[in-house]
Amino acid sequence: METDLRLESSLWVGNKRYRAVLTGWHFNWTEVDKKNRDKKTISVPVAEVVGVEEGRVEILPQKSAEDTDKDFTVFYVKRSSSGGSHGLLWRLGRTQFSCPSRVLRDQWTNHLRTAVKTHSPLRPHKLLVFINPFGGKKKGRKIYHSLVAPLFELAGISSHVIVTERANQARDHLLKKDLTGFDGVVCVGGDGMFSEILHGLIGRTQQEAGLCENSPAVTLQPCPLHIGIIPAGSTDCVCYATVGVIDPVTSALHIIVGDSQPLDVCSVHQASALVRYSVSLLGYGFYGDVLAESEKHRWMGPLRYDYSGTMVYLSNRSYAGIVQYLPADPVLSSPRDRTRCLSGCSVCSRSTERLFSHSSDSGSLYSSHYSQFSNDSEGEWVTVEGRFRCVSLTCMSSSCPRSPLGLSPSAHLADGTGDLILVWDTHPLGFLKFLYRHTSTQDQFDLPFVEVHRVKAVRFSLPSVKEEEGYEEIEGVIGGINDEERGYVETVSRNGSQQHLAERGTKRQMTNEQKTATPFLCCLCCSKAPAVSVWNCDGEILPSTEVLCRVHGQLVRLYARGIEDGAATHNCSEEKDDFERTSYTNSLP
Repeated sequence: METDLRLESSLWVGNKRYRAVLTGWHFNWTEVDKKNRDKKTISVPVAEVVGVEEGRVEILPQKSAEDTDKDFTVFYVKRSSSGGSHGLLWRLGRTQFSCPSRVLRDQWTNHLRTAVKTHSPLRPHKLLVFINPFGGKKKGRKIYHSLVAPLFELAGISSHVIVTERANQARDHLLKKDLTGFDGVVCVGGDGMFSEILHGLIGRTQQEAGLCENSPAVTLQPCPLHIGIIPAGSTDCVCYATVGVIDPVTSALHIIVGDSQPLDVCSVHQASALVRYSVSLLGYGFYGDVLAESEKHRWMGPLRYDYSGTMVYLSNRSYAGIVQYLPADPVLSSPRDRTRCLSGCSVCSRSTERLFSHSSDSGSLYSSHYSQFSNDSEGEWVTVEGRFRCVSLTCMSSSCPRSPLGLSPSAHLADGTGDLILVWDTHPLGFLKFLYRHTSTQDQFDLPFVEVHRVKAVRFSLPSVKEEEGYEEIEGVIGGINDEERGYVETVSRNGSQQHLAERGTKRQMTNEQKTATPFLCCLCCSKAPAVSVWNCDGEILPSTEVLCRVHGQLVRLYARGIEDGAATHNCSEEKDDFERTSYTNSLP
């Protein structure tokens, strides 16, 4: 590690004198009083210097420059609290320095630029940018050109911008066009736009490697290009879960400094065909029904999700299903261990070492990790069956502003596993309690009808007609017994002992209404509840009900570093920058 002193001199900021020191890894400037005593010191990692310009320069909210022979301006990352969010906002810090001579000014600018190149080898130089002009509040173009493009220009990043005109245009471009020379792909939009980029890059990578995506047993090749996300959609779950805030400037600065966050991806298969990839939510039952209902009310905008969620909850639906899962190693981590996947996560770091240690090249680094897909290990699968309110699989916490801790607060971004959440059929108030806990810090898994398992693969299938009739009879039994017996019945049903439950049910004098579970009917359509639900895959409805899902560890990399812990991050936070007090995100009308 280089620690030798590289440059030191006196510089002036306004009318105050500073002793500036550039070492291998940091640029520090310390205020010196008239008696030559040190006062406040500001330290910026060289890796977080965004750009260095001669003269007095300002970039945001509007670019301006005053060419002076003895001045230079340093732009760098400056952190601040994000209010209700768990991550930190990144802002463009700016300090203008004055030198005694132009020769010294040139020394400083040259040394700083060389240091940035030396200590930031992963910074992108050329980016392919896709803008969705229709997503969210339809401000994608304005967000990019007014907030992001000036920062890219400052950092010396060239970009090729494509404004999409149709769905899947970005995916098709990535699958077919020449990508030579690009360091990464940036999407300006929401989760839907990110999904297009994800499918395009994964598909392109497998094509070039000669791999078939349709087989769940195939070890997929990691994507060489990074993905950057500039949030500008109606939902920005992936950005929130990987950065901690939904802020275009913060995301742009992560891209500029070349942050790299590996991300697990779940492939969803039906029979012998790939259906889709997922990184956040794969949900059957409640979450699938909400998405299907919301598609009927797109004219309502984002409010359609609240409306649809209320309607689906009132319908009180549950669905029969058979869930099989391949458990992950419980020694490595647990979905109930109350840890959070933050920047520098030790669980993800150990997973990287484990995945890479079994291979001599990156193309086969997952083969040993997924040997469980062989027929020899078929007995390791665990099977549960019954009626479920919802079945969910997530490869990340899936946090968002409304649910700050997410669907699974202890899920990890890059440990090669997903969290399977099973919510068994229960009374409406119990399910409401489960949903409400997502908006608070209460443990949503600490309920008798909820299970969570850390898994590497999941199968879901529908029961036969005879089995489904048995579930309905069980549900009728549960409806007519007290809470103590209810817990016994639910436990037995999860173990598949339907015959015993049927015998208990025949001993009871119950009316037909008690024997048949009658869900609430939607007050708007007054139609009978459907026999099956649909899968919600990152906001898209899947055409298949019976699916096989496999988690691929660290298949893609984002320009991010995970959610930063505010208590552990302090650089530049004490500086009161007189030049930059503007909230860039709120500057958009």
